[in-house]
Amino acid sequence: MGKKYEQIVAWVQGEIESGRFSRGARLPSENEMMERFGVSRQTVRRAMEELTGKGIVEGRRGSGTFVTVNTRRYTGKEIRIAVMLTYVDTYIFPAMIKGMESVLSQEGCTLQISVTNNAVEKERMLLKEFIRTQSVDGVIAETVKSALPNPNLELYKELEHVGIPVLFVNSFYQELDIPHVSMDDRRAGYLAARHLIECGHTRIGGIFKSDDGQGHLRYAGYTQALMESDIKVRGDQIIWIDTEELREMQEEGTRFLKRLKDCTACVCYNDDTAYKLVGMFQKAGRRVPDQMSIVGIDNSALSKLCSVPLTSVNNPVESLGRTAADKMVGALCRREKMGSTEFEPELIMRNSVQVLREICGNTEYSYT
Repeated sequence: MGKKYEQIVAWVQGEIESGRFSRGARLPSENEMMERFGVSRQTVRRAMEELTGKGIVEGRRGSGTFVTVNTRRYTGKEIRIAVMLTYVDTYIFPAMIKGMESVLSQEGCTLQISVTNNAVEKERMLLKEFIRTQSVDGVIAETVKSALPNPNLELYKELEHVGIPVLFVNSFYQELDIPHVSMDDRRAGYLAARHLIECGHTRIGGIFKSDDGQGHLRYAGYTQALMESDIKVRGDQIIWIDTEELREMQEEGTRFLKRLKDCTACVCYNDDTAYKLVGMFQKAGRRVPDQMSIVGIDNSALSKLCSVPLTSVNNPVESLGRTAADKMVGALCRREKMGSTEFEPELIMRNSVQVLREICGNTEYSYT
């Protein structure tokens, strides 16, 4: 019995080593194995148990048995991890990539960077290429316009079906049961608004991204902070912008100044938005923070480079990158199950907020 099941195990391992069975490949059925090796069903099942115990295959109810081992690692070849980000050379993304590289280089993995420019069409093209070529072993992806219906969700499911694990970073699609590594964006919006309230502001506007899920979560935190303090959430003091409008934001200064004319403070979707808003007010001859207090989110380099250093909520992007890479390496090389991680944001105070009066002192923030 032992020699017969070991023969099947050796054959499957040989097919993997030769490249004839790649990760995601379906093994022959029990009946086909019985006929091929002239053995009983019990012997075939014993071989499958052995292979499953080694993390080489897994059975899927109603579908069969599939190769799940990382075949590149199994055969001593390099492991290639695709990192698909909206942007790479600006804002928070270089630090995120630095965090990933610090982990992947130690593991001997290759980092393949792709850029979507936050465009659904580019995301679709890249996903189809990953599926067609199966040239990568895992995909770490930043979502594209995650607040909008996305026609590419099925492609992410197909990636996982062919055995290529997916992990979202910085944001995620709520419709998919795929783990993510991000900051707690709702908490970030809450901390930004709560700080302004604690500095005595009650007329607090907001600028939020309409087509990214992060914008909606940060808005939810902002509204929670206002309502906890019985401050009315006024729709006419909230500005929603999409990706294209954010790029051209400085050309629409009149619109922003008009909407915020009755406010003393503003929560911005991110530091890029806050940086541009400071420029608008200064161009119009209005002083920050004397006439408008501004809080950004991400604590990026822009928050320090701004003519008025920005108070901002820290997004630990380098830690996000390291954690995402570590989770992916664990899944590929150690058969570890990936789970979601959301980092706790932290308010970093600089010079862009005027204290009208301290109404809460050092009271600890409540948050649910």
